[in-house]
Amino acid sequence: MSMFSNLQQPFLRRALFGGLAAALPAYGQRGRRGASADEENEQFPLPKDEVERRIVAVLEAMHSGGGTYLSVPVSDGKMLRILTESCLAKRVVEVGTSTGYSGLFFALALSRTGGHLTTHELNEGRAATARANFAKAGVSSLATVVVGDAHETVKKVKGPVDVLFLDADKEAYVHYLKTLLPAVRPGGLIVAHNTGMVPEYLSLVRGDPALDTVIYSGGGGLSVTVKKL
Repeated sequence: MSMFSNLQQPFLRRALFGGLAAALPAYGQRGRRGASADEENEQFPLPKDEVERRIVAVLEAMHSGGGTYLSVPVSDGKMLRILTESCLAKRVVEVGTSTGYSGLFFALALSRTGGHLTTHELNEGRAATARANFAKAGVSSLATVVVGDAHETVKKVKGPVDVLFLDADKEAYVHYLKTLLPAVRPGGLIVAHNTGMVPEYLSLVRGDPALDTVIYSGGGGLSVTVKKL
């Protein structure tokens, strides 16, 4: 069991299974009168302080610059931040760094919780870009980029992991889950992206009595799984 109080669990379960989409407005979306829900979800978080302002500035620059390998839509990025901060995560593991876009959303949460992201990336060029983006955002101390074949590098991950995010080669989701699930703490989260493309993964998490799973379809298709206590 992690250091987190069990008092967090009822709140977390309500946030996860009582309406994920409804949680989004709590994070200061830049709403506009008459804007649709989709438009609202694509607005970046309104920075609370200088730390958040610097992170959001890099996110906006990456998005507006038409950069490739952004990995997740804004709505999914905000959901990653909300889930991570809601459970007071100290250790986040990501499989599929890309250029660090999703990692910066994690950094918004981890700058509050005092946690750390370890993110695994196969491509050295994208890993270098991610490190540069983390540096621009002032969050290099919050993120460690592991370069190499994640099929092998994730075998070195030790628990407890509070949040696991899968966003790499879809055909390996089942492998990553089986390898990393023992490291996820009881009450921890496993979030997977584009799960509509991976029916075998969904069958596995939905069929395991030790797991509870919901699908957040407001963006690219996130499955959110809690490892039961």
